[in-house]
Amino acid sequence: QATRGSVKPFVNFNAKHDAEVLRKAMKGIGTDEDAILMLLAARSNAQRQEIKAAYKKAFGKDLVKDLRSELGGKLEDLIVALMFPSTIYDAHELHKAIKGVGTEDQVLIEILASRTCDEMKDIAKAYKKEYGSKLEKDIMGDTSGHYQRLLETKNKGEPKEEKFGTDEDKFINILGNRSAEHLRRVFDAYKKIAGCDIEESIKDECTGNLEALLLAVVKCAKSVPGYFAESVRESMRRAGTDDETLIRIMVSRSERDMLDVRAMYKKKYGESLYSTIQEDTEGDYQKALLYLCGGND
Repeated sequence: QATRGSVKPFVNFNAKHDAEVLRKAMKGIGTDEDAILMLLAARSNAQRQEIKAAYKKAFGKDLVKDLRSELGGKLEDLIVALMFPSTIYDAHELHKAIKGVGTEDQVLIEILASRTCDEMKDIAKAYKKEYGSKLEKDIMGDTSGHYQRLLETKNKGEPKEEKFGTDEDKFINILGNRSAEHLRRVFDAYKKIAGCDIEESIKDECTGNLEALLLAVVKCAKSVPGYFAESVRESMRRAGTDDETLIRIMVSRSERDMLDVRAMYKKKYGESLYSTIQEDTEGDYQKALLYLCGGND
């Protein structure tokens, strides 16, 4: 999986040299945004952490703080996101979604539906360490009902069989507790029996956050890159670009499966992700996103 990313470790990597380039780009009057984004978008996450350490050692300063003070707007948001260790980034996005004014359910749904069990365990650990509270507890405190139960199941990454009455309960039991491979077989069987896709039934039976979460779980079981191709399309094709979502997807998929997301995008929408980013964004922010995208299909 790691090799399906658009961002790969830089071959002749030298953390100290990179730290010096960044310092030079930020020192004095004006900031060389180009130098910053070209460098950081072309390094792996692990390499960015080494640059952070080298920068601190050489200049006694916090690289992320310096980047924040020198950059602004969406480019700043994107570059700062790239500087988080990836597991901590997921934890940070969840925390922001839960602790902000009103829960940003879209973020909870995206992360809990798309990350693997092992990834979720690591995220929960990082969350506890960073914020001193349990992810599960915070989710439970901020959500309710069937939606809460399915989030809880996805968060724990542990199947447990429960007996409940409604169709919603059955959806939750099955979708919350099975591997993707198992689910795909269930969906095929469902279609034969019910004569329609499980998505159609979910749309008929459920509403709101529960519907959104169930659909995300189904889409991710079918294809995680397919799910992200749809989400990233939606982030740009709505009225006004949803930059928070666009940034989160481009950053979090850049080393996981961006090549597959691009392929699914092209197949679904008949145009490249690269060209949609070109149409929908501008300036240095656009340039950085295109680097993360990694190529035109």
